[in-house]
Amino acid sequence: MFAHELGLRAMERVCKVLCEVIHMATNLSIDPELIEQALKVSGEKTKAATVTKALQEFIARRRQKAMLDLAGKLEWDGEYDYKKERTRR
Repeated sequence: MFAHELGLRAMERVCKVLCEVIHMATNLSIDPELIEQALKVSGEKTKAATVTKALQEFIARRRQKAMLDLAGKLEWDGEYDYKKERTRR
């Protein structure tokens, strides 16, 4: 099936299951010295946990960079009152 047949929402759910729920073994050729250094500085006990943590941190940094790249590109609304938008829970 293709995305246009499933619809975007359904395709997103399929991708989420494939990427986050189903874990597949992946063979990668990674510099052994880099892995050893990463194991030492990460505090993780396994190579898999080290690589997972490294990928999570990489993604977080890229998302932060994307936010910083927006600096100066968004219009500021001086009238916006964020406190007014809050609701009690």
